[in-house]
Amino acid sequence: MYKRFSFKYNSNLIDMEDNSGLLQGGKDSEVSNPSWRLSLPHVLVATLTSFLFGYHLGVVNEPMEVISADLGFNGNTLAEGLVVSTCLGGALVGSLLSGWVADGIGRRMAFQLSALPMIAGAAMSAMTKTLAGMLLGRLFVGIGMGLGPPVASLYVTEVSPAFVRGTYGSFIQIATCLGLMAALLIGIPAKETVGWWRVCFGVSTIPAALLALAMVFCAESPHWLYKQGRTEEAETEFEKLLGGSHVKSALAELSKFDRGDEPDSVKLSELLFGRHFQVVFIGSTLFALQQLSGINAIFYFSSTVFKSSGVPSNLANVCVGISNLAGSIIAMLLMDRLGRKLLLLWSFSGMAVAMALQVVAAGSHSPDSGAVYLSVGGTLMFVLMFALGAGPVPGLLLPEIFPSRIRAKAMAICMSVHWVINFFVGLLFLHLLEKMRPQFLYSGFATFCLIAVAFVKRNVVETKGKSLQEIEIALLPQE
Repeated sequence: MYKRFSFKYNSNLIDMEDNSGLLQGGKDSEVSNPSWRLSLPHVLVATLTSFLFGYHLGVVNEPMEVISADLGFNGNTLAEGLVVSTCLGGALVGSLLSGWVADGIGRRMAFQLSALPMIAGAAMSAMTKTLAGMLLGRLFVGIGMGLGPPVASLYVTEVSPAFVRGTYGSFIQIATCLGLMAALLIGIPAKETVGWWRVCFGVSTIPAALLALAMVFCAESPHWLYKQGRTEEAETEFEKLLGGSHVKSALAELSKFDRGDEPDSVKLSELLFGRHFQVVFIGSTLFALQQLSGINAIFYFSSTVFKSSGVPSNLANVCVGISNLAGSIIAMLLMDRLGRKLLLLWSFSGMAVAMALQVVAAGSHSPDSGAVYLSVGGTLMFVLMFALGAGPVPGLLLPEIFPSRIRAKAMAICMSVHWVINFFVGLLFLHLLEKMRPQFLYSGFATFCLIAVAFVKRNVVETKGKSLQEIEIALLPQE
């Protein structure tokens, strides 16, 4: 199926504009687009899982010192690392399961299932009096964190009208930024107020419960329903999402490629070694390069960089959060205008330049040279450029290019790669920083950013404004 979807497919790929005729069948397409207002509430509810994802990533940053003192592991860096890494381990498990869960019980119930361990885990963390209780709570939270985001990417891609799919996909990154910033703001009183860190964990049960409850009223993915052979239900959900006048055309387009009566079993070997290997490899490589760019290391190290220039850590984190949010908003505005590929190229190129600034700053030994301020500027620029494309685009682009039959399971594999690389970058960054000069480490990150530019230019196809069926047909080999 993907024999032409190789590293050189960009030059041989069927042009999507030309191939739109395959779906039109010689008939004129509808002049008007469906109303974006109908699908917006469903997308906003789905992004609650991304808000929770960002919140739980940042919730231990500010209160960690107080948590370690209260639970009796103060000064034990290994225990502190376990509080973070246990959550990442749980996320890997949740991510691996996400594709099978989303295909087995549907997107809506998968969201609700992801909310349950986040509620239980947050409650355990808030009430525990031991390190073991904290680790168990973080493990449960991680499972929910790993399960939710891949399902959110699938759901937003499948329920959004094509002309705003990029914009809606950007909401996922914006919600993650808001979650991170909310964790920071709620954590500020933790060092002065006794027991406040328990509130930081407990309050996260509110959006998780809201996600589980609100999903009862949201539409199920029509693509998933159609694959289950539930055509009438898919028609009803299309009416909720697109309006009655667009239902027939949406179903007709879906029926031209998706076959509701075909078996939906996808073997793991088919994704890793078979005909779908190339497309899964491209998706996994995008997520790997996203993490190897050093973004999580920069988030981790930004407070130290700012502190060296006399900026308080709270203000430093706010500056990084604002840069992240600003880049995400710009990406939202440009995603459906400039396209996914161009934003990825700009993003990784800008990140490489920002890392070059860090290399120059790290190589300067004069305290009066302004090197510290150059480093601060490089950090903010790096975060801004990441949020412009490298952050939001892979989670949107991959569900677009994966065939519907493998979409959920392929996303699960790619997100698992994301979590594995994320874990090792976080684990080894400070150790490598001690063993080698900072400019060497930053040069390595810059190199990965440049590799990403070349990889995107060679392998990523533009998908803006195209229906999922048009994209899938465009990636098929000509007979």
